[in-house]
Amino acid sequence: MNPDQIRDASMLELFQMEAETQVQVLNAGLLALERDPRAAAHLEACMRAAHSLKGAGRIVDLEPAVRIAHVMEDCLVKAQEGRLLLEPADIDALLMGADLLLRVATPGIDLARDIGELEARLSGQAPALAATAPVPVAPPLPLPLPLPAVAEAPAALPDEERVLRVTADTLNRLLGLSSETLVESHRLDPFNASMLRLKRQQRGASQALETVRALLSEQPADARLQAALDQALQIMGECERGLGERMGELDQFGWRMSHLAQRLYDTTLACRMRPFGDGLGVMARSVRDLGRALGKQVRLEVEGAATQVDRDILEKLEAPLTHLMRNALDHGIETPERRLAAGKPAEGVVWLQARHSAGMLLIEIGDDGKGIDLERLRAEIVRRRLSTAETVERLSEAELLEFLFLPGFSTRTEVTEISGRGVGLDVVQNMVRQLRGAVRVHQQTGQGMRFVLEMPLSLSVMRSLLVEIGGENYAFPLAYVTHALEAPRAGIEQIEGHQHLRFLDRHIGLVSARQLLQYDEPAAAGDTVSVVVVGEHGAMYGVAVDRFVGERTLVVQPLDPRLGKLQDIQAGALMEDGAPLLILDVEDLLQSIRKLIAGGRLTRVDAGGAVADTSPRKRVLVVDDSLTVRELERKLLVNRGYDVAVAVDGIDGWNVFRSEPFDLVVTDVDMPRMDGIELVTRMKRDPRLQHIPVIVVSYKDREEDRQRGLDAGADYYLAKSSFHDEALLDAVEDLIGKASA
Repeated sequence: MNPDQIRDASMLELFQMEAETQVQVLNAGLLALERDPRAAAHLEACMRAAHSLKGAGRIVDLEPAVRIAHVMEDCLVKAQEGRLLLEPADIDALLMGADLLLRVATPGIDLARDIGELEARLSGQAPALAATAPVPVAPPLPLPLPLPAVAEAPAALPDEERVLRVTADTLNRLLGLSSETLVESHRLDPFNASMLRLKRQQRGASQALETVRALLSEQPADARLQAALDQALQIMGECERGLGERMGELDQFGWRMSHLAQRLYDTTLACRMRPFGDGLGVMARSVRDLGRALGKQVRLEVEGAATQVDRDILEKLEAPLTHLMRNALDHGIETPERRLAAGKPAEGVVWLQARHSAGMLLIEIGDDGKGIDLERLRAEIVRRRLSTAETVERLSEAELLEFLFLPGFSTRTEVTEISGRGVGLDVVQNMVRQLRGAVRVHQQTGQGMRFVLEMPLSLSVMRSLLVEIGGENYAFPLAYVTHALEAPRAGIEQIEGHQHLRFLDRHIGLVSARQLLQYDEPAAAGDTVSVVVVGEHGAMYGVAVDRFVGERTLVVQPLDPRLGKLQDIQAGALMEDGAPLLILDVEDLLQSIRKLIAGGRLTRVDAGGAVADTSPRKRVLVVDDSLTVRELERKLLVNRGYDVAVAVDGIDGWNVFRSEPFDLVVTDVDMPRMDGIELVTRMKRDPRLQHIPVIVVSYKDREEDRQRGLDAGADYYLAKSSFHDEALLDAVEDLIGKASA
């Protein structure tokens, strides 16, 4: 509260304010005393806090508060004098007293029974409750981290450190204005460049006049002409000197303006930043209480509490961090008996770390518990029919851990109040994605788990990859970009009717950014395609853009609410020269891609693009379940100039063949789902497809096998055992001619 609010508050409200401050000190000190009961500084801090509240309670004539604080003070004085060594049960009772002090000033609440129980417990007249069943208490207020060592109430702030209340909306508008000022200050740079060109042009004009005067001096000239020329040269010289002076002044003004705008923006942005420790709230107390409820000894260690975090991010981090903390306590940390049997200390550790790295905020939360049983995880994946046993056995540890983020997925066999309902990690991932961040998980069986949350330092600025699409600049938030690469156009494959490229030893779908953003004109074809890889393991796509512009840190400008939600667009921003651009909403883009695939409306990345050869190329479909054979045949045909698509088996080939036009099919015989003979038979029964020639390439080279293929309708039957490059190419040219019509 400011001084006016304090002056107008009632005595009871003043007591409540002091209670909130002193209870923070009590909570912090008591948690520290639980680890070291003889810590003199913390004993002194807690005793002073209880003593202050006892005096405040007497002033406002709040007898219940006086009773609570008095019995707590007596207990702490005994501990100070060495007559009592604080046990966990004593800490439980003192924490209960701290919670009661927060409730004692609330009208209509009868705390007589609770106060009587507290007095009995602290005086030793009541049996201590079991460690696994602490007394339910009201949630404590947020406590500052790291733990304070003194208990004095905060002194009045000097004038220059006064705290004023500013609404979030006002602060956001101020940040928007400061960012616009920063952008506008950069516009002086191109203006300076234009002034420099003007100065060069003026110097050139002066030199031209000097040349004219030199030519006139070689022969008699009119005196009036000579005088006019001298006067023009004098004026040009004065203009050049004046322009130089103004340019110097403008350059100094531009530097000061840019520096001032940057300071204004940095200061405004700093107003949005808060120490990471401010957002931890009751986490230290919650770890302690929940650990005791589970019969586990556990403490919370925090590093980087002073790390500056955007206010909006800090507020939204509380829920995911709480989920991860509760999972660590319930799933990870073992009971003291099991930890001792495993050679670990009886007390487990949950640690939380915040730091800045490469312009991003990294938050790690981990534990030294048992980690994940990977074999049990594999069994659960198979049981839920999320994958086959054969595939699961081949998955890496990182790929297995990704299943933990699926909705409803849990390895817990029983449901408790804390976990086992399959709610948690998918919620964490969704919340972090809303902050334009990502979650990674690491584990070591028997040693614990570690979750890494990576997100921008502020929601007001965004590190982005700028690309050009249809002659316009767009931005991909870097948090969503897996990779950016220049893919060779010859490496693009056609699988199940869609274009794919190989990335990290896997096929990923290729989608045109022009189609997603509804540009009519296709991109010009070249030797390579600029591809932005987005998405997760299960749904990763390559978005083909016209070209890469580079990385930029952009000041995010929310779109006018009257526009509503624009499809595939998240926000706007301004370039250094003031040019506007749009920031893409990658989550929306992924949804748009899925809709295009489901509707069978994906176009080719280079559809209609300009090519060197204007004549159409013959299209060949290669169907083979062997990657080696498929790639060999594809490269042979591509090098000869044919346009080639591939399919991985008969069903895949049949689906591709019906959705796109082809001049020829090259197929294997032995393939899963549908063999080559059945594929050829289906083609020859379809009036629309029966005219298309077919080449069968098979390991089966017996005469009866060859005859079976020809009877089905194949035009050529080539045996792989005697296969050579020219045999296939000769057969193709014999059936459909050279690559270009």
